[in-house]
Amino acid sequence: MLTLILLIVAAVGLLAVMRREAGALPALAVLALTCLASLFFASTLLGILLLAGALAVAAAGLPALRGKWLTPRLFAMFKKVSPKVSDTERTALEAGSVAWDGELFTGKPDWQALLAFKDEGISDEERAFLDNQCAVAAGMCNAWDIAKERADLPQALWDHLKQERYFGMIIPKEYGGLGFSAKAQSLVLQKLSISETLMVTVGVPNSLGPGELLLKYGTDQQKNHYLPRLADGREIPCFGLTGPRAGSDATSLPDTGVVCKQVIDGKEVLGVRLNFEKRWITMAPIATVVGLAFRLFDPEHLLGDEEDRGITLALIPRDTAGMEIGRRHHPIGSPFLNGPIKGKDVFAPLDTIIGGTEMIGQGWRMLVECLSIGRCITLPSGATGTARYAIGWSGGFARIRRQFNVPVAEMEGIQEPLARMTALGYIAQAAVYQTANTIDRGEKPAVPSAILKSQLTEFQRVILSDAMDIHGGKAVTLGPRNYLGIGYSANPVAITVEGANIMTRNLMIFGQGAIRCHPYVLDELAAKDADDIKAFDKAFFGHAGLIFGNAARAFTLGLGIGKSAVPFDAVAAPYAQEIGRLSAGFGLCADAAMASLGSTLKQREMLSARLGDVLSNLYLASMVIKQWHEGDKVEDEAALVHYSCQFLLGRAEQALDELFDNLPNRALARVLRIVVMPRGKRVKRPHDDLARTIAQAVSRNTALRDKLLRETWEADDGSQPNFLAHYNALLATQERAESLYRKVNKAYAKGELPADALHPEQRVLEAAKAGLISEEDATFMREREAQVLELLTVDDFEYDAFVTDKSKVLRHHAA
Repeated sequence: MLTLILLIVAAVGLLAVMRREAGALPALAVLALTCLASLFFASTLLGILLLAGALAVAAAGLPALRGKWLTPRLFAMFKKVSPKVSDTERTALEAGSVAWDGELFTGKPDWQALLAFKDEGISDEERAFLDNQCAVAAGMCNAWDIAKERADLPQALWDHLKQERYFGMIIPKEYGGLGFSAKAQSLVLQKLSISETLMVTVGVPNSLGPGELLLKYGTDQQKNHYLPRLADGREIPCFGLTGPRAGSDATSLPDTGVVCKQVIDGKEVLGVRLNFEKRWITMAPIATVVGLAFRLFDPEHLLGDEEDRGITLALIPRDTAGMEIGRRHHPIGSPFLNGPIKGKDVFAPLDTIIGGTEMIGQGWRMLVECLSIGRCITLPSGATGTARYAIGWSGGFARIRRQFNVPVAEMEGIQEPLARMTALGYIAQAAVYQTANTIDRGEKPAVPSAILKSQLTEFQRVILSDAMDIHGGKAVTLGPRNYLGIGYSANPVAITVEGANIMTRNLMIFGQGAIRCHPYVLDELAAKDADDIKAFDKAFFGHAGLIFGNAARAFTLGLGIGKSAVPFDAVAAPYAQEIGRLSAGFGLCADAAMASLGSTLKQREMLSARLGDVLSNLYLASMVIKQWHEGDKVEDEAALVHYSCQFLLGRAEQALDELFDNLPNRALARVLRIVVMPRGKRVKRPHDDLARTIAQAVSRNTALRDKLLRETWEADDGSQPNFLAHYNALLATQERAESLYRKVNKAYAKGELPADALHPEQRVLEAAKAGLISEEDATFMREREAQVLELLTVDDFEYDAFVTDKSKVLRHHAA
């Protein structure tokens, strides 16, 4: 019995030391004490085993001992098996900064580090722009008009965008721009997401493109010339990166520039002769200045000894000789301006290189550093704004659309997708806002940018699909009244551009995060490259302590032992503790995968994707918790927090479960499953009661609906109809209408109204005649039903309206 007690004491003591990553000396103390007690009072065999364990800990844990024999051998082995990091990969890894994503890799996230990113909101000037200028822009948009009738924004809208300097949101005021914060940029794009084309048109010039590149790297002359002209729309920019053979693998672009001399106006000018073919370039058809990425060569050594000077960026005026520009692509579902650019023997002076000759060969680094911020804002904000509108439209439609004498919002088949899309929209709002807030606090979130871009655009896909299902025939019939169908068909654009989601999920999130965000891996690789054995010893054994710490934390927390204190209320605290548990499991599994697969993990994309899924869901859940913690809480919002966190953490557990099923080393997989999930999956799927509560709240005139629809265009004050405003107006009188519906339908069911009163308007008329309702109520219902019918109505057209070539029309009933 005493032997068993001593064994338990040793195990518990070691787990406590490991959880705290306290180091070798406390572990030796535990082993030494239990060893002596065992030798003198219990089992000699156990004492010998504990002594052997103590010797092993001393040999590996004490620097003076391990430095003589263990570290040199480990260092030599590490040099052989560690993956080679190319210059391109190293540039990507060094770009941006690490914040909360790094905390999740530690397995012991410090919530105070996240809460330290205080949210000071947006300025009065930014708020006024959102409430006024953005409302004007949104009010000029009709999806059908833009997509089908003009394939462009209206001229008045273009004039408004230029006059109000939308294209200069990121440009400081000293250059004539708006100088907006990242949060304000995001909220502007969310409001403008009533039109996919409008959001892209404003978002792209404020994301990856000449403006941001000039701000960070341009010469003073380039900034002073271009930035004021970009801010007020005198110059329309585009950026040419991708081409027929270089899409996701942008570093392999075959476009070339050759350093040469050319006589211009009688003077010999040193410059670059460019040959390129670009496609999928947003704003290209109307751009006045083209940012261009190309591979620069100097075969005549006009700049120095190097011939291959690397990827370089330049800014080329549209009217430069040899440039072919102006044709359009036809993006699916959305006519935002996008097209190819070609150039043959285009000569550009050296002063067109962004940043001047000092930035030659720095193009990839420049692009990656800009992308880390741009990808956090433009497409994630577009997805979030789309979610806001889709939730508002769908909740309103589900409440006014009646079948079987009840609003379809009362049917559980509608409540399920309505709740799901609402939760995904809520998650998106929290994630994009809180990440933009970290940018405003000085961070350049590289890994979160990949998480937000891929996850939120995938959410957008689900949200739009659910919205289509809820609307049914209303949404599948195109025309000016259809506010949903064109955006639905355009969704693949967001999935594909700025790093296709397949590539981002499979290669970038974990692939970049495993090195960039890990507390020790980057230091280990740096020590290898510098051949610094002392630095390696410090990093490697710190890493080893982290592995043991995560194993102990994951196992004990998985058993429900030793939950850490978290600075949140009763709603959020359990989810923060679950994030801590899964973070420890994730950290352990990440290290196990890297150790067991080594450099081949790059090729095991499905495993890398699942590890990325765990990180993504933990990150998104953390943003939800922070938003709840700091926000103005409204009735029924807690249900959304519960649903969102259960959804996200359940997905994280599922990804870990699939990882265990597919790790090639089956023994390792079984051990990891026992350590990380000793009690199996812990997170349950969101309960149906939550779905019912959310669906009811979002389909009625409630504080929760109001909160979710903030930063949408809700006023019916534009040149185009605002369907969201119409739904909101009907929901404001819904309780009165419901009472009258029940009274009239009950009378009809009892036979108190004529049997042929089949339409609601007829029943209301007959009920008023019979004195069952007042004339005032009858007038109210007739006016309301007219509004409802208008919202339920779909468009129809002339027989040959959609035929481009009228000579091909088939007249099936010509007689």
